[in-house]
Amino acid sequence: MTETPIPVTQPAMAAPKRNRAKTGGLIRSSAIYSGFTLISRLVGFARDLVLTAYMGASATIAADAFNTAMAFPNLFRRIFAEGAFAAAFVPSYSRSLEKDGEAVADVLAADAMAVLAAATLAITVAAELTMPWLMYLIAPGFAAVPGKFHLAVVLTQITMPYLPCMAIYAHLSGVLNARNRFILSAAAPILLNLWTLVTVLPTHSPLQAAQWASIGVVLAGVSQAGVLWWGCNRSGAHVGFRWPRLTPEIKKLILLAVPGAIAASATQINIFVSGILVSHVNGARTWLTVCDRLYQLPQGLVGVAIGVALLPQLSRAAGADDKQATRAAMDQAIVFALALCLPAAAALTSIPFFLIDALYTRGEFTTADAHQTAAALLNYGWGVPAFVLAQIFSRAFFARQDTKTPMRFGLIAVGVNLALGLTLFHFVGVPGIAAATASAWWLNVIMMAVRLHRSGHYTPSRRAISKVIRIVAASLAMGVLLGLASHERPLIQHLLEPVSFRHPKELAIVLVCAVAGTSYPLLLFAFGGLTLAEVKAAFRRARGDRTRPATPEL
Repeated sequence: MTETPIPVTQPAMAAPKRNRAKTGGLIRSSAIYSGFTLISRLVGFARDLVLTAYMGASATIAADAFNTAMAFPNLFRRIFAEGAFAAAFVPSYSRSLEKDGEAVADVLAADAMAVLAAATLAITVAAELTMPWLMYLIAPGFAAVPGKFHLAVVLTQITMPYLPCMAIYAHLSGVLNARNRFILSAAAPILLNLWTLVTVLPTHSPLQAAQWASIGVVLAGVSQAGVLWWGCNRSGAHVGFRWPRLTPEIKKLILLAVPGAIAASATQINIFVSGILVSHVNGARTWLTVCDRLYQLPQGLVGVAIGVALLPQLSRAAGADDKQATRAAMDQAIVFALALCLPAAAALTSIPFFLIDALYTRGEFTTADAHQTAAALLNYGWGVPAFVLAQIFSRAFFARQDTKTPMRFGLIAVGVNLALGLTLFHFVGVPGIAAATASAWWLNVIMMAVRLHRSGHYTPSRRAISKVIRIVAASLAMGVLLGLASHERPLIQHLLEPVSFRHPKELAIVLVCAVAGTSYPLLLFAFGGLTLAEVKAAFRRARGDRTRPATPEL
């Protein structure tokens, strides 16, 4: 794999501390982020099992109300905190660290955090006061179910303070990531899962579980923001609290963020409209939430992790106009991302009901819920590679402070998603929403790839394309094996009954996934998607002269 360190031109004066800090390679940084994200997702999986068992889906009113309460603050978080503003802030902060030094860069970070916190606090207060009326717009179908509408209003009012907390958390994550510090930003989400478990496990009814889970969300938000603020101080970044002020630098950041906010808003409109549609189907919001946990796992572990590590590296390459470094980083990111996410897509499309039934069907979550969830999960599954690639391709634009192009493509994809989602929901129900989402993301990825090629900013090497084809073949082979295991599920569970301690389906899915996870690397190496030497080289930390490639060519 190619991991070409980026030479940075130093000014005549003494170099800022940032330029003397050791930095790891792209894949190594991504692996650190992914490792802690995996721990967070495993704890989150335990949280989801508890929530679905305690609240159910179509059998109670609690699950849909709680998931609505979680979705509304997250909608604004994705628009302002983790989306557009972060995409504009990280390249600007990275450049300021390189050119101006830590003191100047930290002033920019503090001013940006003050403005972001003030904006999200204003949104929170407005939402708290108007929620009894907003809910008619958010989930109109709830009004037809006695008690469900009121419960959703109360729970959303409880969870809204999560928004400013997460805005601060996401912003401070950007500060740490620009300094090549990835551990805390990846580990902090574990707190959400732990607080939810602590607050929900002692409860004795679905309604109690929903209320205490909402309280746990706010406690987690405060904890996450506090941990990131402590981490920034420990890293040497001095990002203090101050009154918001619109300095020229902040105005520039806002102008850069506006296109991304529009694109993110358009994407959230899709989610918003989907929420309106599924609010008329009892349990549907929970079905889609369970799907989110599974299909977004590779997106979080692979797409976001590699994208987070990739953005600072691409920003430095763009600043130095180093096309070779840009191509090497993008090739490496795409090959490794697909090597990790394509087997996940194969699993989600080949054994969706096996996964959902074995993992979630217990307590208040019924077999009927599992069938409906699996039908949606299958359609999300073939969109997984697009969800991951979008994270990578968008960084190629953000690194050049181009947020308008992804905005335009995002708006086009949103229009397609809305039209297709409304049509398919009418004909096939909830799975149609998932199919429309996957289709729109693939369209978005194709448009970004074509624009990068035509502009000369990035075209994959022939060797990278060959690697991708081989990875696809290995993933298809694994998918066939999983499909056969799903077909023979009754036999597998029957054979495991003597040693399963009355949990044959759970043991069966663990065994099947373990076998698939063991066989995939062998298939990957056999097909030539990756070699052991390339994997080792990608994780090797660059040492010594940073002007020479640290790894062999891809």
